[in-house]
Amino acid sequence: MSITYIARSLAAATALATLALGGCGTGTPILDGVGPTSTVILDEQAAAGAISRYRAQHGLGPVAIDSRLIQAASYEAGANAKAGQLSHDHGGSFETRMASAGFGRKYTAENLSAGSETFDQVLGRWKASPAHNSNMLMPQARRIGIARVDAPGSRYKRYWALVLAGD
Repeated sequence: MSITYIARSLAAATALATLALGGCGTGTPILDGVGPTSTVILDEQAAAGAISRYRAQHGLGPVAIDSRLIQAASYEAGANAKAGQLSHDHGGSFETRMASAGFGRKYTAENLSAGSETFDQVLGRWKASPAHNSNMLMPQARRIGIARVDAPGSRYKRYWALVLAGD
């Protein structure tokens, strides 16, 4: 079974569960009429290189792209794009998503952002935010996944997710 199939199945199950819970006052339904979304093809290697250079400036080792983390980041960016807002829980709990990707709770982190048009812009925002910056400078981080999903009908238009994991 492919990771893409699993991610799509998980996305459908999450959307259905969220819609079912939407009437219970548990939060905003994941599908709120923002319209269609589309995943943007990024140069993940360039992103990993930029983050690695930033980490090197702080005496830390490089990060490499991990396909499982790209899938996890794509899923969460897509869930946020469909919701039209940012939350680390739109795609389910972070711990559950990391476990599904094959990572434990130890040495994992996630950065989200919305609105930035380019990777350089979102990287600048993450550097300027103490919590997001701390995630990028997590000494144990060795692998990352990054994704952007666009929702042109939403307030922010572009939704970013960066997932980091250590050994």
